[in-house]
Amino acid sequence: MSLTLSTAIFNRRWATLILEALSRHQVQHVCIAPGSRSTSLTLAAAANPRLICHTHFDERGLGHLALGLAKASGQPVAVIVTSGTAVANLYPAIIEAGLTGERLIMLTADRPPELIDCGANQAIRQPEMFASHAQQALNLPRPTPDISARWLVSAIDNGISALSHGALHINCPFAEPLYGEQGDDYLDWSQSLGDWWQGTQPWLRSCAPQPHLTQPDWSHWRQKRGVIIAGRMSAQAGLQLAQWAKTLGWPLLSDVQSHTDNPLPCADLWLANPQAHSVLAKAQLVVQLGSSLTGKRLLQWQANCQPEEYWLVDPLPGRLDPAQHRGRRLQMPISDWLTLHPAQPQVHWASALETLSLQVSERVQRRLDDHFGEASLARQLPALLPQQGQLFLGNSLVVRLVDALAQLPAGYPVFANRGASGIDGLISTAAGVQRATGKPTLVLIGDLSALYDLNALALMRQSSAPTVIIVVNNNGGQIFSLLPTPQAERERFYCMPQNVEFSHAAAMFGLSYACPNNFAALSEAVNHCWQHGGVKLIELKVSPTDGADILRELVTQAGDL
Repeated sequence: MSLTLSTAIFNRRWATLILEALSRHQVQHVCIAPGSRSTSLTLAAAANPRLICHTHFDERGLGHLALGLAKASGQPVAVIVTSGTAVANLYPAIIEAGLTGERLIMLTADRPPELIDCGANQAIRQPEMFASHAQQALNLPRPTPDISARWLVSAIDNGISALSHGALHINCPFAEPLYGEQGDDYLDWSQSLGDWWQGTQPWLRSCAPQPHLTQPDWSHWRQKRGVIIAGRMSAQAGLQLAQWAKTLGWPLLSDVQSHTDNPLPCADLWLANPQAHSVLAKAQLVVQLGSSLTGKRLLQWQANCQPEEYWLVDPLPGRLDPAQHRGRRLQMPISDWLTLHPAQPQVHWASALETLSLQVSERVQRRLDDHFGEASLARQLPALLPQQGQLFLGNSLVVRLVDALAQLPAGYPVFANRGASGIDGLISTAAGVQRATGKPTLVLIGDLSALYDLNALALMRQSSAPTVIIVVNNNGGQIFSLLPTPQAERERFYCMPQNVEFSHAAAMFGLSYACPNNFAALSEAVNHCWQHGGVKLIELKVSPTDGADILRELVTQAGDL
């Protein structure tokens, strides 16, 4: 056998070991983009019976597909791309995962070192290219039998074991030739791992210490006047927290990602009322469970509140409190923390907030009763959700309206990319969420977000359960209508209206399409998909500034109560 063909065979053995090692760490999904340099990795993934392969032609969307899969499954997800700018397109998903905690393993094929910085095609400097945004990095050498299989498998195991959140970047240089038939060359290299190949456990198992400690003075603090802020957390933790807060008698201010049933709805409106601030100022302890808050008024109150202590509980590392309160930063899973800190039944001390919330909710209902637009859609969103399904929310104005106006069911799964809060890759992420769970999925995004990730509609064609994508077309980035952007330049430089409609996009990717002009027609179009299956793109054409204007109006009304 020629030396060149022998190189191709060893490349494949090297890649096979990498993919097998990943499968021993709960990696089930592998997202693959086309490429030649990544051939050994791609074929190794395809040949592994424990791996499910997903493909997409756009690496930026591929990274977000993996993000969605990891978000919904709770498992690490691998990505395989070829060398060059294909690797750079993974950056947004890596940034988001680092902020929201999903685990991604980026396998980036590379040219061997002798082809870097010498004018070779599709060769860039890939090691460490994600800087601090990748939580872990492993720069593999060019495959050679001089390096033992034990070294390679333990290097992979060590990298994944150290990955508590975010991305592990494994850079994998491969020399040509990249193609060749499988043979028996270097079989002894693989077989040096013995019966490991017949098992399911990692070669090297690491157990990091996880001390879950009860705050020794909790019995003292739980008798005080407390306020709870619910940020991003799992559906299970949200249900647990809702009951915990009810038992304690403490007001619960809920983010749209909290899964808590929002017991004090429209908080982002009534927090504009001075009476609310007067009541909340009496709090002696504020406990925030989960980070990444959405509502503007909630963020403003959170920044300005001055309790005796401020506790922030979240499994992610770091401070996570932009206001830098004095108190405690408690890094542990929220459900575990709640279990270790049981509630003691108490009388609700801030009942005035319940009255205020009810008054504001009634005003919202009266204002939106005969209205059709993005604000009324946000308010009535719970009525559109599929049973035993899930919701994916886009960013910008859409998520703020839902956060301010909707009361989502307790424990109903809600997903979003609220780490870096970008509008890139939202449809791709939603596609990953749907694939990971197989549940009926409602996706709600804006028109610029849909345009940004339009080719991800190709991923939606493969949905395994009914999926509805509602595109709110307010002709541009109308979130900027809520901000003090200069009026004369707002349309051209901020909102950037594109004057498009999405029926042609739906047709191009073979999706059903509807464009309802009232809520009854919208409800019928959505429910038809839940009942009959398939994927439907629903375009909601609304007045450009209507949603922002109504939100501003309702905030003013709530402040004047």
